[in-house]
Amino acid sequence: MRHFDVVVIGGGVNGAGIARDLAGRGHAVLLLEKDDLAQATSSSSSKLIHGGLRYLEHHEFRLVREALGEREVLLRTAPHIIWPLRFVLPHRPEMRPRWMIRLGLFLYDHLARRVSLPGAEAFRTADDPRAAPLKPAITHAFAYSDAWVEDSRLVLLCALDAAQRGAEVRPRCGFAGAERHDGHWIVTLEGGERVQARALVNAAGPWVQRALAAVGAEPPGKVRLVRGSHVVLPRLYEGEHAFILQNDDRRVVFVIPYEGRFSLVGTTDVPHEGDPATAHCTDEEAAYLCAAVSRQFRREVRPEDIIWRYSGVRPLFDDGAADPSAVTRDYVLKLDDARAPLLSVYGGKITTFRRLAEEAASLVGAAIGREGTPWTARAFLPGGDLGGRTREAFTAEMARALPLVPKEWLPRLVRTHGGMLPEVMAGDPGAHLGASLSERELEWMRAGEWAMTAEDVLWRRTKLGLHMTEGERAAVAARFA
Repeated sequence: MRHFDVVVIGGGVNGAGIARDLAGRGHAVLLLEKDDLAQATSSSSSKLIHGGLRYLEHHEFRLVREALGEREVLLRTAPHIIWPLRFVLPHRPEMRPRWMIRLGLFLYDHLARRVSLPGAEAFRTADDPRAAPLKPAITHAFAYSDAWVEDSRLVLLCALDAAQRGAEVRPRCGFAGAERHDGHWIVTLEGGERVQARALVNAAGPWVQRALAAVGAEPPGKVRLVRGSHVVLPRLYEGEHAFILQNDDRRVVFVIPYEGRFSLVGTTDVPHEGDPATAHCTDEEAAYLCAAVSRQFRREVRPEDIIWRYSGVRPLFDDGAADPSAVTRDYVLKLDDARAPLLSVYGGKITTFRRLAEEAASLVGAAIGREGTPWTARAFLPGGDLGGRTREAFTAEMARALPLVPKEWLPRLVRTHGGMLPEVMAGDPGAHLGASLSERELEWMRAGEWAMTAEDVLWRRTKLGLHMTEGERAAVAARFA
């Protein structure tokens, strides 16, 4: 029987982040994921690294401060997949008053040290091109900064870093159960394989309670499953800024430039019943999102315009709030160290995954007698070291270093692979498979990124499925047959 220090259940952003941190502290780690890495909630987010401006209304100042601090860390350590994004917030007099928004933005700018992003501003919409999509009745707006993230690649890079530091990463290998025995865990994997571990981390996300049941443990808290749905539309406006729209129900809806040709609109907050794997954007949610945009944009947005829709289930810690939008997005870690340590992870948001992982690794390490030293705040994620160059300067350098790669492919390739690109695309790119996907890159993802299906490549490791014809997508799928 093989022995590990820690088995981590769940290959989403929290599980991959915890496995990475523990491996970097010298622990022997096994990461289990029943599907593809980031297949569930972590690839179905709004794809933002943000403090959470709306959380200020719920007085979650510590969460916002921590998230704003993490925003700077992530911009520095993964600049190829995370970059600044300016948001325009139109003011509607019937909603929150302007003084309240000014105060909120002032706090947002000053709750944590802001290094790389410009501060907030107020402006009149009449002569500002950023406000061109808005209806004429909207005369005032604000602008502030946050950041964008390629969410599923963030998970993948954490898993890749964990593997490079000695962890064993097992996608499509589910957790079947575990039992305590003489101060350690005997863990059973799907298929019957058994391993021994000194500690167990339950980062199963929406399935956290199911994993607890599989070890015969009493749940240390309740989980609140809240569905967030998004729709992708043909590009609604020019410019690289996003919008945050105050809706009539006092929720906010984001409109974000997406993949060059599209706009991403989200998200909803709907209680989810049943298996999280069945989550999908309902017609009612799609209509809600379209109406929220149409209410403030000159252009009417209709459900029939939707090109793609997706939905994810947030496993929030149930704090008793009646409104799903008011349930805390903070994370809660519950440690049961009787006989053999079991750490369960509730809640969290993608922005604070690194801090969550750092705290979890310290708790687990201390429980097994070797806490180790936190290290991830200063370490690049794979591909994040661009040698001090901006992403644009690095792209120009790649145009010279990789003459066989079409120049129009390079911005996307750099945003995908960053500093690893010379290795990924060394030599002949091979056959062109559609959009900017080459035979060489596809084989890299199969050999080095655990890609096992066309969906893994076209909808998680990249979003090239949006840019391909049906025939091109089928041809990629045939290569996995």
